[in-house]
Amino acid sequence: MNSPINALSPLDGRYAKRVDLLRASCSEYGLIKYRVRAELEWVKKLNANGIMQGVPFFSESTLAMIHRVARGFSQRNSHRIKAIEATTNHDVKAVEYGIREIFSQVEEMRLAMEFIHFGCTSEDITNVAHAMMLRDSRNILAGMIAKLFDRFRALAHAHADVPMLARTHGQPATPTTLGKEMAVFCSRLSRARNRMMRIDLTAKWNGASGNYNAAVAAYPDVDWEKLNRSFIEGLGFEWNPYTTQIESHDTMAELFDAVAHANTVLLDANRDLWQYISLGYFKQKLKAGEIGSSTMPHKVNPIDFENSEGNLGLANAILRHMSEKLPVSRLQRDLTDSTVTRNIGTAFGYSLLAYGSCLNGLGKLEVDPVRIAADIDDAWELLAEPIQTVMRRYGVSGAYEQLKDMTRGKGITREALHEFIPGLQIPDDAKERLLALTPSTYIGLAEKLARSV
Repeated sequence: MNSPINALSPLDGRYAKRVDLLRASCSEYGLIKYRVRAELEWVKKLNANGIMQGVPFFSESTLAMIHRVARGFSQRNSHRIKAIEATTNHDVKAVEYGIREIFSQVEEMRLAMEFIHFGCTSEDITNVAHAMMLRDSRNILAGMIAKLFDRFRALAHAHADVPMLARTHGQPATPTTLGKEMAVFCSRLSRARNRMMRIDLTAKWNGASGNYNAAVAAYPDVDWEKLNRSFIEGLGFEWNPYTTQIESHDTMAELFDAVAHANTVLLDANRDLWQYISLGYFKQKLKAGEIGSSTMPHKVNPIDFENSEGNLGLANAILRHMSEKLPVSRLQRDLTDSTVTRNIGTAFGYSLLAYGSCLNGLGKLEVDPVRIAADIDDAWELLAEPIQTVMRRYGVSGAYEQLKDMTRGKGITREALHEFIPGLQIPDDAKERLLALTPSTYIGLAEKLARSV
């Protein structure tokens, strides 16, 4: 029985609705749809260039129908192609036969039937279909990353001036602001997204061994390299002139690595946010009826960030396997890439699920400025850094060592520092600046950085 509760993958069960955005591009229906589009675009290209012996140029009505089928290919039609595949046991040949059925009553297309899949190998169709799939699904992932960026930027601006104790190595360290720490993730996510979008996806259309053999045999006077370059670039992809039977998958691997890197940035953010919640710097808005623990009624767990972290790990495991495996193929062709590429939707699905979980978690956060201030206001030992740095500016010998002896591993009070500073051999105005400094005001350019993102 087909029910979400029987699904082997939670992407098609528990989390099905949360990854619906990807179904039109990354499902098997999506792959069939893109294959149909690739075949039909090739038929149009051949016809427009007069490479159809005995077939006139297509009329506007035929071209319009081709466009409608290519751009609006229905799930009903894809089910028919799957039925044909049950007989052919070949997915791409089933696409060819399915197209023939669809256009069997169109006179101009009946004349052109033998030019469907003309001069092609299955990989010509599939590599272009994958490029279309990756382009559309990349836009979906990038759109979600943009939403995450916006949410982190809103936090950065709203809390740009909230002083916060930094914790390098988990220990109290030079203060920052909450907003500036959120700005760090804005910057990293923006860079990762830009890297994803800059990758030019490559594609090829050059026959069974990459040499246009069959096409040249049929039409030796055609400049097939020029025609195929024009075809691939016309679809919006970078032409790959040197391939075996398969497109080399190098840019596909680059994209998977780029998505995995963006996921790693977000995973880092999830862990930091989890820790800030644990420290009490953030509270989480309550949701009516939600239970945090089956036995501890008080619990409000950071489940969104935990869910996001877990799914990012799953996504990256698949993405990194694909990026390492897909550029490797024995001699001119083996089929290991075929089964691996069918998991593009799985990797992107776990990524999308993770992005959504993190967005949900960010939407629940409420800052607790009192709790944040309680940590930083008592950390006077942090001012050892600016004091020794000012001392060094004015040539005081052993500045670092003096402050190290005074502060390392010890609780330092405001009073102790204010007894120490007046005796320093530095100008009076420098002493006054140091005496006015507090842990909460020792934030450097953190506020400016947070507001600039």
